[in-house]
Amino acid sequence: MAAQSSATPKKPAASQKKAPAASSPEELEGFLAGVRRDIDAIDDQILALLNRRAAASLEVGRRKSGTHQAVFKPFREKEVLKRLVAENTGPLPAEHLRVIYREILSSSRRLQRPEKVVFLGPEGTFSHFAAMATLGRAGEFEPKPSIDDVFAAVASREADLGLVPLENSLQGTVGQSLDLFMRHDVFVQAEVYCKISHSLLSKATELARIKTVYSHPQPLAQCAGWLRANLPGARIIPTESTAAAALRILKTPTAAAIGHSRLGEMHNLNILAGHIEDLPDNWTRFLIIGPSDTKQENRDKTSILFNLPDKPGALHTVLEKLAGRDINITKLESRPFRGEKWKYVFFADLQCDLSRAEYARLLDDLRACTHSLRILGCYPAGPHIDVSGNTEVIEE
Repeated sequence: MAAQSSATPKKPAASQKKAPAASSPEELEGFLAGVRRDIDAIDDQILALLNRRAAASLEVGRRKSGTHQAVFKPFREKEVLKRLVAENTGPLPAEHLRVIYREILSSSRRLQRPEKVVFLGPEGTFSHFAAMATLGRAGEFEPKPSIDDVFAAVASREADLGLVPLENSLQGTVGQSLDLFMRHDVFVQAEVYCKISHSLLSKATELARIKTVYSHPQPLAQCAGWLRANLPGARIIPTESTAAAALRILKTPTAAAIGHSRLGEMHNLNILAGHIEDLPDNWTRFLIIGPSDTKQENRDKTSILFNLPDKPGALHTVLEKLAGRDINITKLESRPFRGEKWKYVFFADLQCDLSRAEYARLLDDLRACTHSLRILGCYPAGPHIDVSGNTEVIEE
C-alpha cells in the first residue's frame, strides 16, 4: 500500500549522478547499471502516482454517473497544461510534457466514462490524426464516410464528440462544415489548429512511373503548384478523403495518393516526395462539436450564426453593436441560405464569451436587429499542434 501514500516522492539519486569524464568499459557498464536501477525506481514512483491519479478519475466518474455532465472539459485541460508548463524547470522539454499529459488526460476521461469520437474517415485522414493528437489515443474513435455523417452522429447523440475541419490557412473555409451547422443542432466545444504537411504516396518506387494522382480536393489544391511542376501529365482525381485515396492506389503501381506520411506507413506505401504543399505554413482549424453546450468557465471565443432583414445597413448595424462593446470579429463569412434564393446566413467568430451576464443586453440588441441569431458555442482558444509528422506541439 506504500505506492498509494500521499507523501511527496523522494528525489531519485539519478538526478545527482554524473558520468565520469572518461571511463573504461567496465566503469561505464557499472555507471549505467546504477542509472538503470535509479530509472527503475523512478518508474515505480511514476506508476504509483499514475494509479493514484487514475483512482481519483474513477471517483469523479462515479460521482458524475447518472448526470449529464460532460467528460470533456477543454478549458480545465488547457489550464492543467498551462500550469504544468509554467512549473516545469526542465530538462524535460515543454512540448514533450504536453504530449505526455494529453495522453494522461485522455486516459482520465476514458476512466470517467468512455467517449465515442467521430471523424471524417477512413482511418488515416488528417482529421483522424488531428483527433488523436488533440484528444489522446484512449478515446473510442470511429470514422464516418462524410462530414455530414459526423454532424449527424453527434446531433443524434450516437457519438459524444465529433471533429470537423472548418478552415485552412491556404484554401480558406470548408463551406460544407459551415452549411452543416445550419442543418444540425450541435455546439462547438473546442477548437484546435493543426499544422498540415502532404506527402506523395505510392506502391511505385520512382516518380516517373506516376500517371494518376488521387486525393481530397483540399490537398490537391494545396499541392497544385508542385503537381504542375513535377507531374504535369498526371491525371488528377478527387476523392472523398486522403485515406480513401490511399486505398484506391494499393493495386495500381502507376498511381499515387496525397496524404499524411503516416498514411504511407499504415498501407506499406512508398513516400515518393514529402512536404509537397505549395506553401510550408499550412494550417487547418478543426472544431470539436458536441450535442449540447457544456457551460464551461472562462471561455475565450464565441461562434454565431445569424441572418438579416433585407434592408440597407442591416449588416452594418450588427457590426456597429459589436464594435460598440469593443468585441473583435476574427472571422465573418456568408453562406447561401438553403431553400431561399439570394438569401444568406452569416457565420462569425467573436473574441469574447458572449454567454456572460455582461453581454445580456447586447444579445437582446443583436436579436432585435437580426431575423435569427444562434450561438454555436463559447469555448477556449485552441492550441496549435503539429500533426505533419515533424514534431507534436508548437504552442498552447
